[in-house]
Amino acid sequence: MAFDIEMIKKVYATFGERVNAARELVGRPLTLSEKILYAHLWDGKSNKAFTRGADYVDFAPDRVAMQDATAQMALLQFMQAGRPKVAVPSSVHCDHLITAKLGAEIDLPHAKTESAEVFDFLSSVSNKYGIGFWKPGAGIIHQVILENYAFPGGMMIGTDSHTVNAGGLGMLAIGVGGADACDVMAGLPWELKFPKLIGVKLTGKLNGWTSAKDVILKVAGILTVKGGTGAIVEYFGDGAINLSCTGKGTICNMGAEIGATTSTFGYDDSMERYLRATNRADVAEAANAIKEHLTGDAEVYAQPEKYFDQLIEINLDELEPYLNGPFTPDLATPISQMKAVAEANGWPTKVEWGLIGSCTNSSYEDLSRAASVAKQAIDKGLGKKAEFGINPGSEQVRYTADRDGLLGTFKDLDATIFTNACGPCIGMWDRTGAEKAEKNTIVHSFNRNFAKRADGNPNTYAFVTSPEIVAAIAIAGDLGFNPLTDTLTNDKGEQVKLDEPTGWELPEKGYAVEDAGFQAPAEDGSNVEVKVSPTSHRLQLLDPFAPWEGTDLKGLKLLIKAKGKCTTDHISMAGPWLKFRGHLDNISNNMLIGAVNYFNDKTDDIKNQLTGEYGPVPATQRAYKAQGIGSIVVGDENYGEGSSREHAAMEPRHLGVRAVLVKSFARIHETNLKKQGMLGLTFADKEDYNKIQEDDTIDILGLTEFAPNKPLTLVLHHADGSTEQFDVNHSYNEQQIEWFKAGGALNIIRKEAAAKAAQA
Repeated sequence: MAFDIEMIKKVYATFGERVNAARELVGRPLTLSEKILYAHLWDGKSNKAFTRGADYVDFAPDRVAMQDATAQMALLQFMQAGRPKVAVPSSVHCDHLITAKLGAEIDLPHAKTESAEVFDFLSSVSNKYGIGFWKPGAGIIHQVILENYAFPGGMMIGTDSHTVNAGGLGMLAIGVGGADACDVMAGLPWELKFPKLIGVKLTGKLNGWTSAKDVILKVAGILTVKGGTGAIVEYFGDGAINLSCTGKGTICNMGAEIGATTSTFGYDDSMERYLRATNRADVAEAANAIKEHLTGDAEVYAQPEKYFDQLIEINLDELEPYLNGPFTPDLATPISQMKAVAEANGWPTKVEWGLIGSCTNSSYEDLSRAASVAKQAIDKGLGKKAEFGINPGSEQVRYTADRDGLLGTFKDLDATIFTNACGPCIGMWDRTGAEKAEKNTIVHSFNRNFAKRADGNPNTYAFVTSPEIVAAIAIAGDLGFNPLTDTLTNDKGEQVKLDEPTGWELPEKGYAVEDAGFQAPAEDGSNVEVKVSPTSHRLQLLDPFAPWEGTDLKGLKLLIKAKGKCTTDHISMAGPWLKFRGHLDNISNNMLIGAVNYFNDKTDDIKNQLTGEYGPVPATQRAYKAQGIGSIVVGDENYGEGSSREHAAMEPRHLGVRAVLVKSFARIHETNLKKQGMLGLTFADKEDYNKIQEDDTIDILGLTEFAPNKPLTLVLHHADGSTEQFDVNHSYNEQQIEWFKAGGALNIIRKEAAAKAAQA
């Protein structure tokens, strides 16, 4: 039986009624995305049709999911909310704090010892507040969610940008910061600007070496890393129905790389098969009873150009494998062109590592198709020319794949089987030699390939592709190798060609597992004690941020003017810094150390206006804070792209940055800034970015009349005594302005909880 089956039945009990009411209100057929959105309105049925991309709307998500790196801060905040138990089903998954180095048998016990304090904290706080806890080694959050919690038509938020993976089972699953998760766990509505809709019509059927991964790699090439911002991507068509459920999950997962709010597919037979295979026949039966409401209306898919804001069509019959990269997940190159493109760009073509796994591609189907390629290599007298690593997605997948011989095949090819965890995908990879910063190439089945992300080496050229192509290229050791056309020399000196991969959508013998790694919470957690040592360097209880002073902000120093791409990895790096995700002051020592300073093209090297000397960003900001001086960060386009990590907003807030002014924001990061009581501003005229000078002192005027849709004024005081001023925009609504005034959304929650406690 499924987790939370009664909750799911309750959602379905009113789903059809709410969809019908919304259809009548809107006056036209509905997409699947609209059905789920209107079915999850905080106040139930709406009395207005919402405007896409304009109206802020309050929703009631069905559940919350958190991974161990982000759960620490989310739950440290929830502990201040004054609530005895989470208001919606919630779960914590320990998958980020496990370094990949020598293999699971050594790496997992080491991680359990190294991060015992954090795991014990998460276990105890979950036990106290009614949260399901998945132990280290249980698996990657999004694979575990797909196997256990995702359900068609549901709405979930999660403190990880790849929460969107659950769209593979027909959910609207959306990545958020910990403050948003805290709100929902505290029983409050969750706010989202009503998304625009991008339709992707899939026709035909995947064949040969092409996989579901290639669908999203192509879409990323079309839309770029910000083309999906503020939108839901809805996939439909015969080609969508022909995909497996886990393949759909792969496509939705990488929707985060185009900035999409989320992605989803309509409920179909592949989802029913997956639900039944993962022991959730009860969910499948419940979904079947309202099946007509769990996909878009037929009229929508018949004339999609009338109902979507943008439409893309892809013929799966003609799709070929892609490799995306380096350094950005939207630089899409068909495999047939990679050899020529790599040579033209001077990319290293010798491949050092091939890596399979991550939340994007670690399902049983993924492993089976890659294993079929590995088995061919062994049978045809081929070895591997690159190092080869595998991260299974969950203990259930690992156990089943081991039972069926898939892991044995990988081992026969001398692959390293890492822990069921994120590992190299998020920079938790202790790669031998990476510290030498040598120019090299790796291929992987992950989702992101920003500079330094996997191994900390800025000169590692990382290319994103499917598991089967990773396997083929690891065997060949050559980025330009095309298994569709090229041959390899075996141990007998013969030219051999790899056959097309084969695999299983679901294990023929069914899934199996001895210990999935789940810990159920206590029925009554009131007596459970959550301990945080005041001397810990890993965990730190939070102090409330100060409320707004009630005046305009004057005398702010320019901290940094960031040049070009500035992702949340640049603002708050992962890798070795993950250990401090529960200690705000310690992790703040990585604030913006990856951002490129516009004035000298260096990272972590900015001018301290108090001394005139150049030094690290965090130290400079701490010097300003010590003098009671606020500062401002200036950035370029799509600032805050990438992971949902709210530390990228909390660190500047903690160290005294008052505002972030950019050409444009990524959605989650802008929301995170607002939640923490920060000012997130955009240039009314993007050319004004060029007016910012290194020694500027800056005023922000108009805050005493801060109101929706009303620009603020920025005044630049240049070092030569001259001044310039211009308008800056914001997207704050009335509620978000109250967050700013209160010093953060959590301060309002805490105040309300205290008032209720006083009344009681």
